[in-house]
Amino acid sequence: MPTSLFEDFDREEWSRLRASTPLTLAEEDLTRLRGINDSISLQEVEEIFLPLSRLLNLYVEATQSLHKATHTFLGNTTAIVPYVVGVAGSVAVGKSTTARILQALLARWPNHPKVDLITTDGFLFPNAVLESRGLMHRKGFPESYDRRRLVRFVAGVKSGEPEVDAPLYSHLVYDILPDQVHTVRQPDIMIIEGLNVLQTGVGSTEQDSPIFVSDFFDFSIYVDAAEEDIKRWYVERFFTLRQTAFKNPASYFHRYSSLTDEEARETALRIWTEINGVNLRENILPTRTRAHLILEKGPNHSTRNVRLRKL
Repeated sequence: MPTSLFEDFDREEWSRLRASTPLTLAEEDLTRLRGINDSISLQEVEEIFLPLSRLLNLYVEATQSLHKATHTFLGNTTAIVPYVVGVAGSVAVGKSTTARILQALLARWPNHPKVDLITTDGFLFPNAVLESRGLMHRKGFPESYDRRRLVRFVAGVKSGEPEVDAPLYSHLVYDILPDQVHTVRQPDIMIIEGLNVLQTGVGSTEQDSPIFVSDFFDFSIYVDAAEEDIKRWYVERFFTLRQTAFKNPASYFHRYSSLTDEEARETALRIWTEINGVNLRENILPTRTRAHLILEKGPNHSTRNVRLRKL
């Protein structure tokens, strides 16, 4: 990674940038926000997420002031468009927890109480479409998403449309929920979390000026860790799901609930080797340097280093 692009902070250096930002989350809030097998602590929130929320708050304030100046110059009262934050990273790295904690913290700042969170899972093609295209084994890869629809959605939100609908996805049935949507209504901040949100490549290669989802981001975060650590976290999460969600007869993965420990380990490692590991190396990791900020995690899931892109 070209180190000249980023300024590095170890955990202690970064935590000092919290300044006087108050901790507005309690342990019960964190319990609700944690992902499966994610042992994030209040100390992590204080030392990593509070400085990040302070930085984003400063950026949002500056952007809002810039909009006001432009509107004053133009003599209109056009609504301020949302500040859009992208959160990217591998399966099982903790990006969903990162996005939820950021949403909770940012919503507690007085100048932007309305913070929406959208995951790109809802923009996966339905299983029927993936099956017809022979892409079920590529689910989560860039080609498995309706990227045109995702771009239209983000463009609508960013342009200040009163209401924009995002499709909903169920991890239980492992598919899009037909006729169900999440309606976004002009939030102050919108967080978009997903595997490939920093990817480039929408539309055909013949287009002269393709538009990418990341073109609409005001700020982007990449949650990073060594692949061996992520693979271990993925296997641990698979074991937890085998004892919980997979036991539900309605679960797409119900068949895995009866696996022995050895069978479960072999299955999880095979899925990682054939799908998630390949997607990480080929599509997700190459986008890391496009992020404005990189959270580097250690083997215990805690952040040990923060890299902030230089302006």
